[in-house]
Amino acid sequence: MFDFVRKHTRILQLILILLILPSFVVFGIQGYSKFGDDTGTVAKVGKQKVTQQEWDAAHRNVVERARAQQPDLDISLLDKPELKLQSLDALVREYVLTAASRDQRLAAPTARVQRFFVSDPKYAALRNPDGSLNKALIEARGMTPVQLESMLREEITVNQVLNGVLVSAQSSSLANRQAVDALFQVRDVQWLKFEPKTYAAKLEPTAEQLQAYYKDPANQAWLKTPEKADVQYVVLDIEALKQRVSVSEDDLRRSYEENKARFTTPEERRASHILIKAEKSATADEKKAARAKAEQLLAQLKKNPAAFAELARKNSDDPGSAANGGDLDFFGRGAMVKSFEDAAFSMKTGQISDLVESEFGFHIIQLTAVRGGSAQPFEAVRAQLEEDARKQLAQRQYAEAAEKFTNAVYEQSDSLKPVADELKLTVQSMNDVLHQPGAKDQGALSNVRLLNALFDENNRGKGRNTEAVEIAPNRLVSARIVKYSAAAVMPFDQARSLLRDNWVKAEALKAARADAEQKMATWKKSPESAQMPAAVQMSRRTVMAQPPAVLDAVLRVTEKQLPAWTVVDLGAEGSALVKVNKIVPLQISPQELQETEAQFGGYWARAEADAYYRALKREYKVQFLNEGKKLMDKAKETTKSSSNQ
Repeated sequence: MFDFVRKHTRILQLILILLILPSFVVFGIQGYSKFGDDTGTVAKVGKQKVTQQEWDAAHRNVVERARAQQPDLDISLLDKPELKLQSLDALVREYVLTAASRDQRLAAPTARVQRFFVSDPKYAALRNPDGSLNKALIEARGMTPVQLESMLREEITVNQVLNGVLVSAQSSSLANRQAVDALFQVRDVQWLKFEPKTYAAKLEPTAEQLQAYYKDPANQAWLKTPEKADVQYVVLDIEALKQRVSVSEDDLRRSYEENKARFTTPEERRASHILIKAEKSATADEKKAARAKAEQLLAQLKKNPAAFAELARKNSDDPGSAANGGDLDFFGRGAMVKSFEDAAFSMKTGQISDLVESEFGFHIIQLTAVRGGSAQPFEAVRAQLEEDARKQLAQRQYAEAAEKFTNAVYEQSDSLKPVADELKLTVQSMNDVLHQPGAKDQGALSNVRLLNALFDENNRGKGRNTEAVEIAPNRLVSARIVKYSAAAVMPFDQARSLLRDNWVKAEALKAARADAEQKMATWKKSPESAQMPAAVQMSRRTVMAQPPAVLDAVLRVTEKQLPAWTVVDLGAEGSALVKVNKIVPLQISPQELQETEAQFGGYWARAEADAYYRALKREYKVQFLNEGKKLMDKAKETTKSSSNQ
């Protein structure tokens, strides 16, 4: 299969674009779908069916992760067809790679699963400091260690399908060198910018020209005032409910006593130690000798405690602390082995312990300081307690309040005042609310779903309340239009100033382009008369003052045409007259060449892996059905439309 892909995809060597493989997200395929008709099936991978329920669940996972990362995110943005299609693509990809891994009999040994868990950054949150599994956190997420291991094993196994291509992909030295030459080629260029402002001062439209410009269908879009409305709205969220709940002083004091540990700084101790090493593998004689040495040092310390640091520097087998006189700095419970911790947390400041044996050997400990361990007074945390209590009470009341809110805005649809009075909310107002807000910040009235309901043609002229729309977790909004203004073309007199400014801009751009083309024609015939600035060297490696469009045009000129002239459109900045004189020999260090060729090799490997995945999709006869096919067809139409523009 790999050889087939490579023999038929060499054309990809000409494409210098980064093909990023979609992220592999484990959604947990539960096996083969049930046989039967295709109702409710959105895709097929061979005989396996991808159901609408699976797709919905996969997309919900995406939405939940996005909401966890950005709690204030407008969730309606995640319901766009293109994002739902990405969720389906990821699900189909998992089915394809899982089927391929089974047919290829790939497996992940337990040792590899363990290495993957302790090394992959995305699982760092599930690991203890020593790299072991944090079982409490796993259980809190509703999983068992066995389930996690199964998930990791499946991920590794499936990833092996494409990793075989990624690690074995090769591109020729010639192809690598051609890519580097194309990417870093340097050209000797002269260019001159023709700015619209140079010509704008000489332009003044007549009344007839402005009328014609006003009637031009191409200008109707920007002459329209957008659809807008003056709006009233009510917001129900946790913050609103917090204002209507009260907490008694007795409840606050009771909460303080019950949660005192929250306001207590964990006790930490600072100690120094002398370690005489005697590990588990040591012989009995070695352990006996170590104990004797430790007892000798302890006897010296009892006579002269002030010598602790000096004796530690000379005798301790702990290289990390010996140089510091045995100092271990502050540590809390759980940071040291149990026997050491028990001794340190039972001592008084300044006290020197008897011998403490651990798996590392024999310790002599001196406690040097203690901090923490005391609770903040009630008065210091009262405000926090009250805030937490109000939030908890509000969260408990939210479900009931949300039901009342939803019913009230529907049952009394001609006004928001009844629901506001019942739930002690505030009716807010905003003028000139846009149906398509764009860059305008409309706060709660920026939600797409809410705006579509508000401006629905069956509702906007009747001033009825919208349904209760969830614009964020635990945040409902209902709104109604007080005054509606439809989108309309501005009257000529109102638009006169805007018409003049835009006419001048458009004509100035035309004049700049015409001047550049006229000078190009003249200077191509008489090169000696050309008044071009001094030549500069342009390439993708160096950042110059020229606009990106100029660099792109310079590098598009074929070598056979040099020297060559061209006029470049700079959009609102005008036009540029460009003369490409010659190609400058590429100067690149061996190290830089090696780095860039390695990077190109990585791009090529990704391209091969992507081609191999497409071949697997054909092999497993991937089909999109029902709602999946509708979205896929729509995406193809959009892509085709964009490419034709």
